[in-house]
Amino acid sequence: MPTDCISFRDTNYFSSFICDYLDESPELKVFYNRFPKLENFKYQIEEKTSSYDKSVREVLTNQLEQQYQHIETSELTLQNIESIRSENTFTITTGHQLNLFTGPLYFLHKIVSTINLTKALKTEYPDYNFVPVYWMASEDHDFDEINYFNFRGKKIQWNREDGGAVGRFDTEGLDDILNIISAEFGDGRNAKQLIRWFKEAYINHNNLSDATRYLANALFSEYGLVIIDADDRELKRLFIPQMQKELLELTSYTTVKETNNKIEALGLNIQVNPRAINLFYLGENLRERILFEDGIFKVNNTAISLTKNELLEHLDEKPECFSPNVILRPLYQEVILPNLCYIGGGGEMAYWFQLKSNFEAQNVTFPILLLRNSVLIKTEKQSNKQENLSISNTDLFLKRNSYINKRVRKISNIDIDFSEQLEYLQQQFSALNELANKTDKSFLGAVEAQEKKQIKGLKHLEKRLLKAQKKKLADQIARATELQEQLFPNNSLQERNTNFSELYLEFGEALIPELTNSLDPLKGYFTIITI
Repeated sequence: MPTDCISFRDTNYFSSFICDYLDESPELKVFYNRFPKLENFKYQIEEKTSSYDKSVREVLTNQLEQQYQHIETSELTLQNIESIRSENTFTITTGHQLNLFTGPLYFLHKIVSTINLTKALKTEYPDYNFVPVYWMASEDHDFDEINYFNFRGKKIQWNREDGGAVGRFDTEGLDDILNIISAEFGDGRNAKQLIRWFKEAYINHNNLSDATRYLANALFSEYGLVIIDADDRELKRLFIPQMQKELLELTSYTTVKETNNKIEALGLNIQVNPRAINLFYLGENLRERILFEDGIFKVNNTAISLTKNELLEHLDEKPECFSPNVILRPLYQEVILPNLCYIGGGGEMAYWFQLKSNFEAQNVTFPILLLRNSVLIKTEKQSNKQENLSISNTDLFLKRNSYINKRVRKISNIDIDFSEQLEYLQQQFSALNELANKTDKSFLGAVEAQEKKQIKGLKHLEKRLLKAQKKKLADQIARATELQEQLFPNNSLQERNTNFSELYLEFGEALIPELTNSLDPLKGYFTIITI
């Protein structure tokens, strides 16, 4: 299977912030702990070992066993859960929203990156065990972000009332989606498997967390993936000290605000802003901010109000009612997991960079941050077409207009590049300007005006010629454009739009093994695969 790569910077789809991180820019080093290199994991293991509470392992393992009670999973996953009790076992974690039917394709890429990093670490450090973990974002509330997936240009959407943490949502109404996909997917073997997965996940489970766990387990259990739902009473009990500090000392607000100022001073954009209290209150169909006003803690948009002592007592009795927001969720993760590395997308990396000082204030080890693998998957037919058209991988990533213009210039039998003529024109006017400087200002102004006019006219002629050639070469341009549209739906990356079902219909059970065989999470390049 042919595999190629392109630098993240050359794709023009990733921020300079992320590209600078991959280049190990010195100005960014203050915002992270260690760069993701195999040799640096030795020191991360040492630091995590000394800071991670051993008693947490027992609670974590017990709760994972409970969460897997009614799930048929692989022996490897069960072994990985049990191994967490051991002090020589560490996790590698990725997180993702509970998107309907996994959402965009990069859901797979995240998890494969995580699995493959554990394999690489086991080879490098055979005395330790490394467990891949998928952290379900079950406490999120952004239903509009997760209630659909794209299939061949169509938006397949689940419509229901919003409210509360999405993981607690019942799966009512998803039988309508089952009917839609049954018609869309067809009757082939791969289609039947996809429909079976959807039915088992979303029709035979009562809430979105259980449905998502089933599906992720069905896809990745043979690789030992462990799936965790952190919306769990006993796991949150482990996080009580940090939540107390957040409520009483406003720790994250102070530390993250200071870091944000440093980031902005570098001319970089910040992803998230901290609130005074970065915790939500959860209840039935309820997820609201906790506020502190006039000496009283209140739950926004409700009648709930508590004194300091009442709040702390409530926190101790019912920690499941408290939920970390985007600022505190990473801290919660690192408190309860023996984790070494978090793998995420560019946006996630950017907000993790804002959090290191808060980890330090809470005496929690900051993990290594690794950008997930990004992938473009082509069929052999698409790859052959690309080769026949002599289109480079770099050209494929160009924005549509630039892509077409470059294509026209390349296949045209006449030279559309007027840069030589432009250079000659500028040379001529340079001599005229020298002459004009020896006369009065009015003549100099006339020369400069004429120069601008001539340059503008020449550029206009170049555009006219390009337009004419586009028309003449319309058939060839259409073929090239069709290829790019297939690989970059909606003028964006395939992995950010396409659902895995499209590719599974094409490649079936070979899809995930091909990804696991091709992706190197530490390579630091955008991967292009032909299957």
